[in-house]
Amino acid sequence: MANLHSKPNLTEHRALLVYLAVLVAMGPLSIDMYVPAMPAIQRALATSVSSVHLTMSAFLTGFAVFHLICGPLADRFGRIPVLSIGTGLFFVASLGCALAESIESLMVCRFAQGVGACVGPTLGRAMTRDLFGPKDAAKALSLIAMIMALAPAIAPGLGGVMLNYAPWPSIFLFLAAYGVLVLWIIRSKLVETLPIAQSLRPINIARNYGKLLSNRSYLGVATGSALAYSGMMAYLASSGFIFINMLGVPVEYFGLVFITIVLGYMGGSALSARAANTRTPSTILRFGICLALIASLAMLALQVLFPESSFALMIPMSFYAIAMGLSLPNATALALEPFPTMAATASSLFGFLQMGLAAVVTGFVGPFVEQSPRPLLWALVCVNGLALTFVFAATSWRSKSTAESTVERKQLL
Repeated sequence: MANLHSKPNLTEHRALLVYLAVLVAMGPLSIDMYVPAMPAIQRALATSVSSVHLTMSAFLTGFAVFHLICGPLADRFGRIPVLSIGTGLFFVASLGCALAESIESLMVCRFAQGVGACVGPTLGRAMTRDLFGPKDAAKALSLIAMIMALAPAIAPGLGGVMLNYAPWPSIFLFLAAYGVLVLWIIRSKLVETLPIAQSLRPINIARNYGKLLSNRSYLGVATGSALAYSGMMAYLASSGFIFINMLGVPVEYFGLVFITIVLGYMGGSALSARAANTRTPSTILRFGICLALIASLAMLALQVLFPESSFALMIPMSFYAIAMGLSLPNATALALEPFPTMAATASSLFGFLQMGLAAVVTGFVGPFVEQSPRPLLWALVCVNGLALTFVFAATSWRSKSTAESTVERKQLL
Protein backbone atom coordinates (compact mmCIF):
# COMPACT_ATOMS: atom_id res chain seq x y z
CA MET A 1 0.00 0.00 0.00
CA ALA A 2 1.08 3.54 -0.67
CA ASN A 3 1.91 5.86 2.20
CA LEU A 4 0.36 9.27 1.69
CA HIS A 5 3.00 10.98 3.83
CA SER A 6 5.94 9.91 1.64
CA LYS A 7 5.92 10.18 -2.13
CA PRO A 8 6.40 6.71 -3.66
CA ASN A 9 9.31 6.06 -5.97
CA LEU A 10 8.29 4.90 -9.46
CA THR A 11 10.73 2.02 -9.59
CA GLU A 12 9.89 0.81 -6.08
CA HIS A 13 6.10 0.84 -6.49
CA ARG A 14 5.48 -1.14 -9.65
CA ALA A 15 2.62 -3.08 -8.03
CA LEU A 16 0.89 0.23 -7.22
CA LEU A 17 1.18 1.28 -10.86
CA VAL A 18 -0.41 -2.02 -11.91
CA TYR A 19 -3.34 -1.53 -9.48
CA LEU A 20 -3.91 2.02 -10.73
CA ALA A 21 -3.73 0.75 -14.33
CA VAL A 22 -6.47 -1.80 -13.57
CA LEU A 23 -8.66 1.06 -12.31
CA VAL A 24 -7.96 3.27 -15.32
CA ALA A 25 -8.57 0.34 -17.72
CA MET A 26 -12.17 -0.11 -16.56
CA GLY A 27 -13.43 2.52 -19.02
CA PRO A 28 -11.47 1.49 -22.14
CA LEU A 29 -12.16 -2.20 -21.48
CA SER A 30 -15.91 -1.50 -21.40
CA ILE A 31 -15.58 -0.12 -24.93
CA ASP A 32 -13.01 -2.37 -26.55
CA MET A 33 -14.45 -5.71 -25.50
CA TYR A 34 -17.95 -5.09 -26.82
CA VAL A 35 -16.96 -3.52 -30.15
CA PRO A 36 -16.75 -6.88 -32.02
CA ALA A 37 -20.22 -7.73 -30.70
CA MET A 38 -21.89 -4.64 -32.19
CA PRO A 39 -22.90 -6.31 -35.50
CA ALA A 40 -24.24 -9.29 -33.51
CA ILE A 41 -26.21 -6.94 -31.24
CA GLN A 42 -27.67 -5.25 -34.32
CA ARG A 43 -28.92 -8.60 -35.62
CA ALA A 44 -30.08 -9.98 -32.26
CA LEU A 45 -32.08 -6.89 -31.34
CA ALA A 46 -33.28 -6.26 -34.94
CA THR A 47 -32.13 -2.65 -35.00
CA SER A 48 -30.05 -0.28 -37.15
CA VAL A 49 -26.32 0.48 -37.26
CA SER A 50 -26.92 4.01 -36.01
CA SER A 51 -28.97 2.72 -33.05
CA VAL A 52 -26.14 0.40 -32.01
CA HIS A 53 -23.77 3.36 -32.30
CA LEU A 54 -26.03 5.14 -29.80
CA THR A 55 -25.29 2.45 -27.21
CA MET A 56 -21.67 3.59 -27.44
CA SER A 57 -22.73 7.24 -27.23
CA ALA A 58 -24.94 6.40 -24.21
CA PHE A 59 -21.95 4.86 -22.42
CA LEU A 60 -19.73 7.83 -23.26
CA THR A 61 -22.45 10.30 -22.18
CA GLY A 62 -22.86 8.61 -18.78
CA PHE A 63 -19.09 8.46 -18.49
CA ALA A 64 -18.83 12.18 -19.28
CA VAL A 65 -21.71 13.52 -17.18
CA PHE A 66 -20.78 11.79 -13.93
CA HIS A 67 -17.26 13.22 -14.17
CA LEU A 68 -18.69 16.58 -13.07
CA ILE A 69 -20.07 15.01 -9.86
CA CYS A 70 -17.44 12.34 -9.27
CA GLY A 71 -14.51 14.74 -8.83
CA PRO A 72 -16.08 17.09 -6.24
CA LEU A 73 -17.39 14.07 -4.28
CA ALA A 74 -13.91 12.52 -4.24
CA ASP A 75 -12.30 15.84 -3.25
CA ARG A 76 -14.72 16.04 -0.31
CA PHE A 77 -15.21 12.44 0.92
CA GLY A 78 -12.07 10.78 -0.43
CA ARG A 79 -11.08 8.59 -3.36
CA ILE A 80 -11.87 5.16 -1.87
CA PRO A 81 -15.60 5.64 -1.00
CA VAL A 82 -16.43 7.10 -4.41
CA LEU A 83 -14.43 4.40 -6.19
CA SER A 84 -16.28 1.68 -4.26
CA ILE A 85 -19.79 3.02 -4.96
CA GLY A 86 -19.06 3.72 -8.63
CA THR A 87 -17.57 0.29 -9.23
CA GLY A 88 -20.57 -1.31 -7.53
CA LEU A 89 -22.85 0.52 -9.97
CA PHE A 90 -20.64 -0.65 -12.85
CA PHE A 91 -21.12 -4.25 -11.71
CA VAL A 92 -24.93 -3.96 -11.52
CA ALA A 93 -25.19 -2.11 -14.86
CA SER A 94 -23.01 -4.73 -16.59
CA LEU A 95 -25.45 -7.42 -15.45
CA GLY A 96 -28.29 -5.23 -16.76
CA CYS A 97 -26.61 -5.01 -20.17
CA ALA A 98 -26.31 -8.80 -20.28
CA LEU A 99 -30.06 -9.16 -19.59
CA ALA A 100 -31.21 -6.41 -22.00
CA GLU A 101 -33.85 -7.57 -24.51
CA SER A 102 -34.24 -4.34 -26.49
CA ILE A 103 -31.94 -1.68 -27.86
CA GLU A 104 -33.62 0.90 -25.59
CA SER A 105 -32.95 -1.07 -22.39
CA LEU A 106 -29.37 -1.69 -23.55
CA MET A 107 -28.88 2.07 -24.04
CA VAL A 108 -30.14 2.76 -20.50
CA CYS A 109 -27.87 0.12 -18.98
CA ARG A 110 -24.91 1.31 -21.03
CA PHE A 111 -25.51 4.85 -19.73
CA ALA A 112 -25.50 3.53 -16.14
CA GLN A 113 -22.42 1.44 -16.90
CA GLY A 114 -20.66 4.57 -18.16
CA VAL A 115 -21.56 6.42 -14.94
CA GLY A 116 -20.01 3.64 -12.87
CA ALA A 117 -17.00 3.15 -15.12
CA CYS A 118 -15.94 6.79 -14.98
CA VAL A 119 -14.70 6.56 -11.36
CA GLY A 120 -11.80 4.27 -12.32
CA PRO A 121 -10.04 6.48 -14.88
CA THR A 122 -10.98 9.77 -13.15
CA LEU A 123 -9.83 8.86 -9.67
CA GLY A 124 -6.97 6.69 -10.92
CA ARG A 125 -5.53 9.82 -12.55
CA ALA A 126 -6.23 11.90 -9.43
CA MET A 127 -4.58 9.34 -7.13
CA THR A 128 -1.54 9.29 -9.42
CA ARG A 129 -1.29 13.07 -9.06
CA ASP A 130 -1.79 12.77 -5.28
CA LEU A 131 0.89 10.13 -4.89
CA PHE A 132 3.61 11.10 -7.35
CA GLY A 133 3.29 14.88 -7.41
CA PRO A 134 3.66 17.19 -10.42
CA LYS A 135 7.24 16.18 -11.22
CA ASP A 136 6.70 12.43 -11.70
CA ALA A 137 2.99 12.44 -12.66
CA ALA A 138 3.58 12.53 -16.44
CA LYS A 139 6.04 9.62 -16.28
CA ALA A 140 3.79 7.65 -13.91
CA LEU A 141 0.74 8.19 -16.14
CA SER A 142 2.76 7.08 -19.18
CA LEU A 143 3.82 3.88 -17.40
CA ILE A 144 0.23 3.26 -16.27
CA ALA A 145 -0.99 3.74 -19.85
CA MET A 146 1.59 1.24 -21.08
CA ILE A 147 0.52 -1.37 -18.50
CA MET A 148 -3.18 -0.60 -19.03
CA ALA A 149 -2.88 -1.26 -22.76
CA LEU A 150 -2.43 -4.99 -22.08
CA ALA A 151 -6.14 -5.36 -21.26
CA PRO A 152 -7.44 -3.74 -24.49
CA ALA A 153 -4.86 -5.79 -26.39
CA ILE A 154 -6.59 -8.97 -25.25
CA ALA A 155 -10.17 -7.69 -24.98
CA PRO A 156 -11.29 -7.45 -28.64
CA GLY A 157 -9.77 -10.82 -29.54
CA LEU A 158 -11.29 -12.38 -26.44
CA GLY A 159 -14.62 -10.80 -27.29
CA GLY A 160 -14.44 -12.20 -30.82
CA VAL A 161 -13.57 -15.69 -29.56
CA MET A 162 -16.37 -15.58 -26.97
CA LEU A 163 -18.86 -14.72 -29.73
CA ASN A 164 -17.96 -17.99 -31.46
CA TYR A 165 -19.01 -20.02 -28.40
CA ALA A 166 -21.51 -17.83 -26.53
CA PRO A 167 -24.04 -15.08 -27.32
CA TRP A 168 -23.16 -11.40 -27.00
CA PRO A 169 -24.42 -11.03 -23.35
CA SER A 170 -21.44 -13.13 -22.21
CA ILE A 171 -19.20 -10.10 -22.85
CA PHE A 172 -21.10 -8.04 -20.30
CA LEU A 173 -20.96 -10.90 -17.79
CA PHE A 174 -17.18 -10.81 -18.21
CA LEU A 175 -17.21 -7.03 -17.53
CA ALA A 176 -19.28 -7.64 -14.37
CA ALA A 177 -16.58 -10.06 -13.19
CA TYR A 178 -13.95 -7.39 -13.93
CA GLY A 179 -15.91 -5.03 -11.69
CA VAL A 180 -15.58 -7.56 -8.86
CA LEU A 181 -11.79 -7.63 -9.40
CA VAL A 182 -11.63 -3.82 -9.24
CA LEU A 183 -13.66 -3.78 -6.02
CA TRP A 184 -11.21 -6.25 -4.46
CA ILE A 185 -8.25 -4.03 -5.43
CA ILE A 186 -9.94 -0.91 -4.04
CA ARG A 187 -10.76 -2.51 -0.71
CA SER A 188 -7.54 -4.46 -0.14
CA LYS A 189 -4.68 -2.84 -2.10
CA LEU A 190 -5.25 0.94 -2.08
CA VAL A 191 -5.31 3.56 0.66
CA GLU A 192 -6.89 7.00 0.80
CA THR A 193 -4.77 9.69 -0.90
CA LEU A 194 -6.95 12.80 -0.52
CA PRO A 195 -4.54 15.57 0.58
CA ILE A 196 -7.05 18.23 1.77
CA ALA A 197 -10.84 17.79 1.91
CA GLN A 198 -12.69 20.36 -0.20
CA SER A 199 -16.09 21.85 0.54
CA LEU A 200 -19.10 20.30 -1.18
CA ARG A 201 -21.11 23.53 -1.09
CA PRO A 202 -22.46 24.31 -4.60
CA ILE A 203 -20.90 27.78 -4.56
CA ASN A 204 -17.46 26.30 -3.87
CA ILE A 205 -17.87 23.61 -6.54
CA ALA A 206 -18.93 26.30 -9.03
CA ARG A 207 -15.95 28.44 -7.99
CA ASN A 208 -13.56 25.52 -8.53
CA TYR A 209 -14.98 24.76 -11.96
CA GLY A 210 -14.90 28.47 -12.77
CA LYS A 211 -11.22 28.55 -11.86
CA LEU A 212 -10.56 25.65 -14.24
CA LEU A 213 -12.63 27.08 -17.10
CA SER A 214 -10.93 30.47 -16.81
CA ASN A 215 -7.47 28.92 -17.07
CA ARG A 216 -6.61 29.13 -20.76
CA SER A 217 -3.80 26.60 -20.54
CA TYR A 218 -6.00 23.99 -18.80
CA LEU A 219 -8.94 24.51 -21.15
CA GLY A 220 -6.85 24.46 -24.32
CA VAL A 221 -4.88 21.34 -23.37
CA ALA A 222 -8.00 19.50 -22.17
CA THR A 223 -10.09 20.40 -25.23
CA GLY A 224 -7.32 19.69 -27.73
CA SER A 225 -6.49 16.27 -26.30
CA ALA A 226 -10.22 15.49 -26.00
CA LEU A 227 -10.75 16.23 -29.70
CA ALA A 228 -7.94 13.87 -30.69
CA TYR A 229 -9.29 11.21 -28.32
CA SER A 230 -12.81 11.58 -29.74
CA GLY A 231 -11.42 10.64 -33.16
CA MET A 232 -10.09 7.36 -31.80
CA MET A 233 -13.42 6.62 -30.04
CA ALA A 234 -15.35 7.25 -33.26
CA TYR A 235 -12.98 4.88 -35.09
CA LEU A 236 -13.44 2.18 -32.44
CA ALA A 237 -17.23 2.53 -32.50
CA SER A 238 -17.29 2.13 -36.28
CA SER A 239 -14.56 -0.50 -36.60
CA GLY A 240 -16.83 -3.53 -36.10
CA PHE A 241 -19.08 -2.50 -38.97
CA ILE A 242 -16.20 -1.38 -41.21
CA PHE A 243 -13.94 -4.41 -40.81
CA ILE A 244 -16.54 -7.15 -40.30
CA ASN A 245 -19.41 -5.97 -42.52
CA MET A 246 -17.64 -3.89 -45.20
CA LEU A 247 -14.19 -5.48 -45.48
CA GLY A 248 -15.18 -9.05 -44.59
CA VAL A 249 -12.82 -9.67 -41.66
CA PRO A 250 -14.01 -12.82 -39.76
CA VAL A 251 -15.21 -11.96 -36.24
CA GLU A 252 -12.73 -14.36 -34.62
CA TYR A 253 -9.85 -12.45 -36.26
CA PHE A 254 -11.23 -9.02 -35.43
CA GLY A 255 -8.89 -8.80 -32.44
CA LEU A 256 -5.96 -8.60 -34.85
CA VAL A 257 -7.30 -5.23 -36.00
CA PHE A 258 -6.90 -4.00 -32.44
CA ILE A 259 -3.42 -5.44 -31.95
CA THR A 260 -1.89 -2.73 -34.13
CA ILE A 261 -3.76 -0.06 -32.14
CA VAL A 262 -2.73 -1.46 -28.77
CA LEU A 263 0.89 -2.01 -29.76
CA GLY A 264 0.97 1.54 -31.08
CA TYR A 265 -0.52 2.91 -27.87
CA MET A 266 1.90 0.92 -25.73
CA GLY A 267 4.80 2.08 -27.89
CA GLY A 268 3.68 5.70 -27.67
CA SER A 269 3.30 5.44 -23.89
CA ALA A 270 6.77 3.89 -23.56
CA LEU A 271 8.24 6.67 -25.72
CA SER A 272 6.43 9.24 -23.60
CA ALA A 273 7.84 7.81 -20.36
CA ARG A 274 11.36 7.78 -21.85
CA ALA A 275 11.04 11.26 -23.37
CA ALA A 276 9.85 12.66 -20.02
CA ASN A 277 13.49 12.53 -18.86
CA THR A 278 14.66 15.01 -21.50
CA ARG A 279 11.57 16.73 -22.97
CA THR A 280 8.82 18.84 -21.43
CA PRO A 281 5.21 17.55 -21.40
CA SER A 282 4.25 20.46 -23.70
CA THR A 283 6.79 19.41 -26.34
CA ILE A 284 5.69 15.76 -26.26
CA LEU A 285 2.01 16.74 -26.42
CA ARG A 286 2.51 18.99 -29.46
CA PHE A 287 4.45 16.28 -31.28
CA GLY A 288 1.75 13.71 -30.49
CA ILE A 289 -1.11 15.84 -31.84
CA CYS A 290 0.88 16.61 -35.01
CA LEU A 291 1.41 12.87 -35.52
CA ALA A 292 -2.33 12.21 -35.03
CA LEU A 293 -3.21 14.70 -37.78
CA ILE A 294 -0.59 13.23 -40.17
CA ALA A 295 -1.92 9.70 -39.48
CA SER A 296 -5.50 10.84 -40.17
CA LEU A 297 -4.51 12.38 -43.51
CA ALA A 298 -2.57 9.23 -44.44
CA MET A 299 -5.55 7.03 -43.56
CA LEU A 300 -7.87 9.07 -45.77
CA ALA A 301 -5.40 9.04 -48.70
CA LEU A 302 -4.72 5.30 -48.46
CA GLN A 303 -8.42 4.44 -48.21
CA VAL A 304 -9.09 6.41 -51.40
CA LEU A 305 -6.25 4.57 -53.18
CA PHE A 306 -6.98 1.09 -51.73
CA PRO A 307 -10.67 1.04 -50.73
CA GLU A 308 -10.80 -2.77 -50.23
CA SER A 309 -7.68 -3.02 -48.07
CA SER A 310 -7.84 -3.48 -44.29
CA PHE A 311 -4.19 -2.45 -44.01
CA ALA A 312 -4.97 0.95 -45.52
CA LEU A 313 -6.79 1.69 -42.26
CA MET A 314 -4.84 -0.45 -39.80
CA ILE A 315 -1.33 0.85 -40.51
CA PRO A 316 -2.09 4.60 -40.21
CA MET A 317 -4.26 3.92 -37.14
CA SER A 318 -1.27 2.29 -35.43
CA PHE A 319 0.54 5.63 -35.79
CA TYR A 320 -2.56 7.43 -34.53
CA ALA A 321 -2.41 5.14 -31.48
CA ILE A 322 1.27 6.04 -30.98
CA ALA A 323 0.18 9.67 -31.05
CA MET A 324 -2.42 9.01 -28.33
CA GLY A 325 0.15 7.20 -26.19
CA LEU A 326 2.36 10.27 -26.45
CA SER A 327 -0.38 12.86 -26.02
CA LEU A 328 -2.84 11.72 -23.38
CA PRO A 329 -0.51 11.16 -20.38
CA ASN A 330 1.21 14.50 -20.96
CA ALA A 331 -2.06 16.35 -21.52
CA THR A 332 -3.33 14.92 -18.22
CA ALA A 333 -0.17 15.92 -16.36
CA LEU A 334 -0.21 19.45 -17.81
CA ALA A 335 -3.89 19.91 -16.99
CA LEU A 336 -3.65 18.69 -13.39
CA GLU A 337 -0.28 20.22 -12.48
CA PRO A 338 -1.52 23.68 -11.31
CA PHE A 339 -4.33 22.23 -9.14
CA PRO A 340 -2.85 19.96 -6.43
CA THR A 341 -5.62 20.58 -3.87
CA MET A 342 -8.45 19.78 -6.27
CA ALA A 343 -6.88 17.20 -8.54
CA ALA A 344 -10.05 15.08 -8.68
CA THR A 345 -12.18 18.07 -9.76
CA ALA A 346 -9.60 19.00 -12.42
CA SER A 347 -9.48 15.37 -13.56
CA SER A 348 -13.30 15.29 -13.64
CA LEU A 349 -13.65 18.26 -15.95
CA PHE A 350 -10.80 16.89 -18.07
CA GLY A 351 -12.64 13.57 -18.37
CA PHE A 352 -15.98 15.29 -19.01
CA LEU A 353 -14.54 17.18 -21.97
CA GLN A 354 -12.81 14.04 -23.22
CA MET A 355 -15.81 11.74 -23.03
CA GLY A 356 -18.39 14.39 -23.85
CA LEU A 357 -16.69 15.25 -27.13
CA ALA A 358 -16.20 11.53 -27.83
CA ALA A 359 -19.95 10.95 -27.33
CA VAL A 360 -20.84 13.83 -29.66
CA VAL A 361 -18.40 12.84 -32.41
CA THR A 362 -19.32 9.13 -32.18
CA GLY A 363 -23.04 9.87 -32.31
CA PHE A 364 -22.58 12.27 -35.22
CA VAL A 365 -20.44 9.92 -37.30
CA GLY A 366 -22.60 6.80 -36.76
CA PRO A 367 -25.34 7.46 -39.35
CA PHE A 368 -22.76 8.22 -42.06
CA VAL A 369 -20.79 4.95 -41.97
CA GLU A 370 -23.54 2.64 -43.23
CA GLN A 371 -21.83 2.15 -46.61
CA SER A 372 -18.32 3.61 -46.46
CA PRO A 373 -15.63 4.49 -43.87
CA ARG A 374 -14.77 7.72 -45.68
CA PRO A 375 -17.05 10.04 -43.61
CA LEU A 376 -15.31 8.75 -40.49
CA LEU A 377 -11.88 9.51 -41.96
CA TRP A 378 -12.89 13.06 -42.88
CA ALA A 379 -14.11 13.49 -39.29
CA LEU A 380 -10.69 12.35 -38.00
CA VAL A 381 -8.93 14.95 -40.13
CA CYS A 382 -11.27 17.71 -38.91
CA VAL A 383 -11.09 16.93 -35.18
CA ASN A 384 -7.31 16.61 -35.25
CA GLY A 385 -6.93 19.86 -37.14
CA LEU A 386 -8.93 21.55 -34.38
CA ALA A 387 -6.97 19.67 -31.72
CA LEU A 388 -3.69 20.97 -33.12
CA THR A 389 -5.00 24.55 -33.00
CA PHE A 390 -6.11 24.27 -29.36
CA VAL A 391 -2.94 22.55 -28.15
CA PHE A 392 -0.49 24.93 -29.83
CA ALA A 393 -2.42 27.96 -28.55
CA ALA A 394 -2.57 26.58 -24.99
CA THR A 395 1.06 25.49 -24.75
CA SER A 396 2.30 28.74 -26.31
CA TRP A 397 0.29 30.75 -23.78
CA ARG A 398 1.58 28.52 -20.97
CA SER A 399 5.20 29.04 -22.04
CA LYS A 400 4.69 32.81 -22.22
CA SER A 401 2.99 32.89 -18.81
CA THR A 402 5.80 30.83 -17.23
CA ALA A 403 8.46 33.10 -18.72
CA GLU A 404 6.67 36.23 -17.42
CA SER A 405 6.38 34.69 -13.93
CA THR A 406 10.11 33.90 -13.94
CA VAL A 407 10.97 37.49 -14.90
CA GLU A 408 8.71 38.85 -12.14
CA ARG A 409 10.33 36.60 -9.51
CA LYS A 410 13.82 37.73 -10.59
CA GLN A 411 12.75 41.39 -10.37
CA LEU A 412 11.41 40.81 -6.84
CA LEU A 413 14.74 39.29 -5.83
